[in-house]
Amino acid sequence: MQVTFDFAGKTLLLTGANGGIGREIAALFADAGANLVLADRDLSELASFAASLGGAGGKHVQALNAADPASAQALVDAATATFGAVDYVVPSAGIYLAEPFAQMTDDQWRRTLSINLDGVFYLLSRVQGALSECSAVVNLTSLAGHRGAFTNAHYSASKGALTSLTRSLARELGPRTRVNAVAPGIIETPMTRDLLQTRADSSIAQTPLARLGHPAEVARVVAFLCSDAASFITGETVHVNGGIYML
Repeated sequence: MQVTFDFAGKTLLLTGANGGIGREIAALFADAGANLVLADRDLSELASFAASLGGAGGKHVQALNAADPASAQALVDAATATFGAVDYVVPSAGIYLAEPFAQMTDDQWRRTLSINLDGVFYLLSRVQGALSECSAVVNLTSLAGHRGAFTNAHYSASKGALTSLTRSLARELGPRTRVNAVAPGIIETPMTRDLLQTRADSSIAQTPLARLGHPAEVARVVAFLCSDAASFITGETVHVNGGIYML
């Protein structure tokens, strides 16, 4: 499906840019003419991916430890030094680990929360002063934050909290900045590969659209929420899940 957007002259700051959904977001915004500030853990892999992208906009890549506030500050500093104001922020960095609650350790809990929730706070708290007029933030939450998760209580908790943070920031950062979230369902990405080995068939059976989702389908909703087409939408969570969960 061909869906086009025009982000020429705009700058996107994207973390988790080398993940399955992150790559699709980066590619879509690149094709739409945006400047890209891309961050992930492995700089060499990220740089290789960035070099494959088209588009007329500039590109800056940087290693990021999402759980480190100093790393978030360095990323924001680089973004503003390279492109000036930031128009769109998509904190996509996250981890998804199967760790049953009955055996979950303090370190496992803290590791997931530090990346999936604390990392978003570190980034958004530091970039807020660099956001342009009519800017947009799109957080990546999850079906798990609404329905609950099995063997991923820490992941579910982090995404549920992020949904609440999205609503709060929509109130505090408006009217200058709109803040929304996208909650993917079961999407075919490297992060969900282990899950899908045992639960793909059951997930498809529960889904009215009778298939798994594709990262590009999430990316298009992220782009919509950043675009002027969503100019009167803020504080919302858009579910992209094929109907497996309905509000």
